Formats: sequence, structure tokens, C-alpha cells
Amino acid sequence: MCTNFKHKTAKDGTVCVGRTMEFPDVLPWELCVIASDYEGKSQASSHGKSWTAKYGVLGIGAFHPHWLGDGMNTAGLSAHVLYMPAHATYYPPKNDGSDMGILEVLAFILGTCATVAEAKEALASLNVVDFVPPEVPLSLPLHVIVYDKEQSAVAEFHPDGMKITDNPTQVATNAPFIEWHLTNVTNYLSLTPDNPEPVSIGGTTFAASGQGQGFRGLPADENSPSRFIRVLANKEYSLPPEDRKAAEMDTIRILHGFDLVPGTVMEETPHGIMPMLTLWSTVCNLTGQRYLYNTNQDPLWYEIDLGKTDFSSSRMVAFTTSGDFTEVAV
Repeated sequence: MCTNFKHKTAKDGTVCVGRTMEFPDVLPWELCVIASDYEGKSQASSHGKSWTAKYGVLGIGAFHPHWLGDGMNTAGLSAHVLYMPAHATYYPPKNDGSDMGILEVLAFILGTCATVAEAKEALASLNVVDFVPPEVPLSLPLHVIVYDKEQSAVAEFHPDGMKITDNPTQVATNAPFIEWHLTNVTNYLSLTPDNPEPVSIGGTTFAASGQGQGFRGLPADENSPSRFIRVLANKEYSLPPEDRKAAEMDTIRILHGFDLVPGTVMEETPHGIMPMLTLWSTVCNLTGQRYLYNTNQDPLWYEIDLGKTDFSSSRMVAFTTSGDFTEVAV
């Protein structure tokens, strides 16, 4: 489970992309820095994809710096993998230099692409294989979402091959495929931030008892189609932010509306039935070169300035965390 969206452009031009990561707490997540001249080589087959990075990359991943679940680059492109149970078919290796495992895709895209158009072309060059490394000994069904300050696209892995779809909503959640979600939007066209007009019945006027009745019918469960509609309504009906801080804060406000309380969603794993948790959330400020994150054991958000980050080497860095609330005296 994950929820991902691009917020409205702020009046000063700021563009932010937000995402939550819901998963059982089984992976050693850390911050990942990938060098701007990184020499990549896929481990997915005997003749996997090779690439040389042009851009520094910052994100969150596990085990290796180039195994990213989320990230952005110094060119203003962000990329994200989201869970797609029963909706991701990976392919047999071709051993022709195009093979790549899904855990390696974001490092390749963010290291070599500056725009969604470039990312679509790079994705189309890949043969994404069912690479199951010892660190993650199971197949992870995922899809890939990319954003620049203007566009968004989704790459999904159908039984008959990868399909790359432009995403006009600039919203993504999980299964089913994006085309289904886009069709489902038409079931919710009556949503509005305005209350309905009073209605007279039998000489009596019936009026809304409070604000917010225009969103009656907005789905509130944690299912992927419901979250897709809920985040789309939140970002579409929000006011345009004034500036960078407002854009980041409004993105964070929307994200926290999707935080999971442990125990409310359960997942079957190789370790048994475990609770889904909102393990971390991020904001990619594509125009301000800022990466913000929040983890499930810490009420604070932390920011990283890509302009001040050393991209001369690749590395993994533990999350900075205070682990507690900030005490004040009154």
C-alpha cells in the first residue's frame, strides 16, 4: 500500500510530489545517496543493463544505495515504486544488455533522466526480469511512477509486456492498473467542496447540518481505488499554495490523511500475518531541490538540500530522528 501524488503548483512556481510507504516493518530502510557519476550494472542477468549516471540521486532504499523505493535527482525528476499485488508480470532474461530487476530501476531512471519524456524512453529500453536477490528472497510486484514539474507517467508490467501510460491525474496508488483507476474517476464527478443547496419537501426546507456534505460519497477505506479517489479530491480541491513552505506543508497535510494506525490493515508475509504501517513519507520539492522525510517513530519532518549534498560517492545513511515530540515550556 502506498499513496503518491503531485500537489498543485504554488503561486511562486514550487512543485512538490508526496508519497507514503505502507508495508510490514521487515526491511532496513535508510537514506540512499547515489553519485552523480555512478557506474551502474544490473545484477538481474549475466548480461544486464549498464549505465553511467549524469545526475546525483537522493532517496530511500534498503541493502544497497541503488536499490531505491523512492527518490529524486538534481535535475528535478522524482521516481517511485508502489506495490501492485497480482498486477506485475516480470519477464524472462534476454541477456542482451536490457535486463534489469525492479529494485534497480529507479537508480537507472533518476541517474540518467531529467524529464518524464526521457524517463519514458529509458523505461521502454528495459526488460524488467523477475530478479529475486538473497536480501529480498521473494518477488516484489511493483509499478513505477515518474514526475517532473509538468508531467507524470506510470510504467506497469502486464503479461504481454511493459505498458507506459501518461497520467493526467498525477496521482497513483496500487492495483489494479492505472487505466482502471482513470476510468473509476468518472464515478465520482459529483464530489464538490460546496454544500448542496437546501431542498424543500412538503413545505419543509431541508438544509445541510454542517460543512463538508459536498464530499458525501468520498470513499474512506484503505483500499487502493478508494485512496486514489480520496487523494485526487484532496489535491484537486485544495487552494493553490502561496509559496515553497505552503506547498510543502500542504503536501504534508494531505499525506498525513493516509497514515495507517497499526492493526487497521493486516498483510500476510513470510513472517506470518503482520500489520501494515506507514513506515515513512516523503516530499520531493522538484523545483527547490529539497527532499523531506518523516518516519513512523518520529513526529518531526526532516529536510535535505540536494544543492548542499555531496554526490561524489554513493552511500547509505541512517535516518536522522529525534524519536520524540519537542518539549516547550509555557
